Amino acid sequence: MQSKRISRHLPSFVAMLPTTLFVVIIYLGCMAWTVAISFTTSKVLPVARWAGATQYERLLATERWTVSVHNILIYGACYILGCLVLGFLTAVAIDQKVRFENTLRTIYLFPYALSFIVTGAVWQWIFDPQLGIEAALRGIGLESHIGILSSPGTAIAALVIAAVWQGAGLVMVMLLAGLRSVDGEILKAARVDGIPIWRAYVSIILPELRPMIVTSVVLLAIAVVKAYDLIVSMTQGGPGIGTEMPAKFVMDHLFERGNIGLATAAATLMLLAVLAVLVPWLHLEYFRKAKGGAR
Repeated sequence: MQSKRISRHLPSFVAMLPTTLFVVIIYLGCMAWTVAISFTTSKVLPVARWAGATQYERLLATERWTVSVHNILIYGACYILGCLVLGFLTAVAIDQKVRFENTLRTIYLFPYALSFIVTGAVWQWIFDPQLGIEAALRGIGLESHIGILSSPGTAIAALVIAAVWQGAGLVMVMLLAGLRSVDGEILKAARVDGIPIWRAYVSIILPELRPMIVTSVVLLAIAVVKAYDLIVSMTQGGPGIGTEMPAKFVMDHLFERGNIGLATAAATLMLLAVLAVLVPWLHLEYFRKAKGGAR
């Protein structure tokens, strides 16, 4: 019986073997190598000279790194919240059986098909004081000297606007699929009972969309950690280091400043931050449910 089960699943195991080896060797191997290099004195080239936690001490004492961490916390919170709110509202609007639904879905999702480089270039032009919104305001006789990309606070806000413009369409599609799976009789019953429509969505519909919301948050959080292209194309981390992000810090120290040890230390802290969020979520979502189901 056992041999029959093994022979039945053997083709699947063989088919998955290349992918499994690729993940173990490339992904996990590179992560282990990165962590190991962060404990060395590597500069332009990696060396095996042990340095302990020296790179981490230098990293935590670097103003550019602390500013980048502060920036990504603000950017990430605003980006995820903005995408969820805008995506949910557009999904609810389209779910009302509006005309030209397919066209509207395509329009809302189109920005997500663009790369962050293109998105950044477009919004840099929009916020350019000589070409974009400010130039248009001056063209109609209004004085405008905002300088959106020349101030750290407004520059981060501009990055969030550009990122939400691109990412909200993905959330809209996922939540719209979830809304279409919810029984329409629920809202009808809520109307009969005199429950306000907004309360029905908040108290009844949103809990039904929890799997789609969680998936959206995970995808958006991954985009936050990888935030690099948009920053480079819009602000180059400026003004000064006002919009510096951890991924840009890592890339600059790897390829421009020739400090592999410091760059890998920063990358390791980014990995630990992701694991600190991901591991508890996986435990709550899968392992605890598996134990509950086994009982």
